[in-house]
Amino acid sequence: MISLRRGHGMARWGLCWVLLGLWRFSAACPASCTCNNSRISCTDEDRGIVYFPLLQSDIKMEDVTEIYIENQNRFFAINDKDLKFYRNLRNLTVTNTKLTTISHRAFQNNGKLQYLNLKYNNLSFLSWKSLRHLNISFPLLSGNPLQCRCENVWIRQWLGEESDRQELDCVEDGGRRRPFSKLSLPDCASPTVKLSPSRISVVEGGSAVLVCHVAGAPRPQLLWNVSILVSSYEVNTSNLMSELCLSNLSSSDNGRSVSCIAENVVGENTASVVLDILFPPEITKLTDAVSDHHWCIPFSVAGNPQPELQWLFNGITLPEGDYIGTKIHDTSENEYHGCLQLDNPTHVNNGQYTLLAKNKYGQDEKSVTSHFMKEPWENGTATDPLYYDTTTEDTPLEQEDSAAVYVVVGIAAVAFTGFVLMLIILKFGRNSKFGIKGFVLFHNSPQPSNPGPETR
Repeated sequence: MISLRRGHGMARWGLCWVLLGLWRFSAACPASCTCNNSRISCTDEDRGIVYFPLLQSDIKMEDVTEIYIENQNRFFAINDKDLKFYRNLRNLTVTNTKLTTISHRAFQNNGKLQYLNLKYNNLSFLSWKSLRHLNISFPLLSGNPLQCRCENVWIRQWLGEESDRQELDCVEDGGRRRPFSKLSLPDCASPTVKLSPSRISVVEGGSAVLVCHVAGAPRPQLLWNVSILVSSYEVNTSNLMSELCLSNLSSSDNGRSVSCIAENVVGENTASVVLDILFPPEITKLTDAVSDHHWCIPFSVAGNPQPELQWLFNGITLPEGDYIGTKIHDTSENEYHGCLQLDNPTHVNNGQYTLLAKNKYGQDEKSVTSHFMKEPWENGTATDPLYYDTTTEDTPLEQEDSAAVYVVVGIAAVAFTGFVLMLIILKFGRNSKFGIKGFVLFHNSPQPSNPGPETR
């Protein structure tokens, strides 16, 4: 009965904590909205909201996956930072409001957004830049007074036949409505980009020139994406042509991409080239042997083209085969990571290992001394071969283990000796030739109270 009462008490306390948590969450919710752990709904037309709903805690906003806003007559914009903390937002509905503008960076922190409903608002223009980073198949846009202007042509290009299924129209200058699928405007075209040369292969320290031509209407803006380059560069732009002059090319830029970007109100286009920087090998790591499933001498080597690797053992070329061989495990950032793998090496494998790395632009070498087994002799006497561990003194832990073994063995010896002595006493105490009787403990015969005269 007591345990049952305790169970009911714990259940009541658990329910109280849950209700307290919900109360705290609702207390952080805007007064004109309703909230739970994953959803915010703002549909109160009387009180309404002016700005995008924000909770008191950033952590609570990260838990929200759906926001629903409807019938808000004072809600006009979604700005750059309104959705900053809703990083796990998946569904967003803003419908039947006075929403007029959406900033270009409104959804920059909402990469998980999958559903966007913007129907029956007051949007005249919507830039492609607002939605370019989202993984949304088709935003819902019907019911907005979208203008039949070049700024909205990208919507027709993106939606295609979906614009007819949504019955999406645009408004001409005279107020006439036209289906988006039939929108065609002169001097309104997506940018095109041509970048040359299509491939750059230059020796480290050299230079190169990239030329980019763009076209489109309205006239596109031309940009270079060179933010990650280590090499020096200079940009010269004239009208719809731009040159990128690269100098003192660094091996750190090998494999990196350089892009020419053109964008206008209709959309954007990009052309890229990957830099092929040729440089001699460099051994960036060579360390002593380590034991795993096999013994391994780890190394890392950089170089382009990929260096050829060769090993020397005590200055002599090391033949590789089934038991000794070079293994490359990973390639990253122009480096090759691997090891010289040795299967069950013995004392004959102790010595100096030299790694040679070379390609057509140069070579590098480094050495390391590795020990795998003790020699089978020591000071003229034979010893057991031990794997690489030259420590002869016991560690404190080994000393503690040895002392524990001695104590256990000593206790066992004392117990065994006592047991043997007990057996001897029992045996000779019962059959003594001197007539000595055993211990009273083992004699159960009753003693007479008045013994008679002794019988001879």
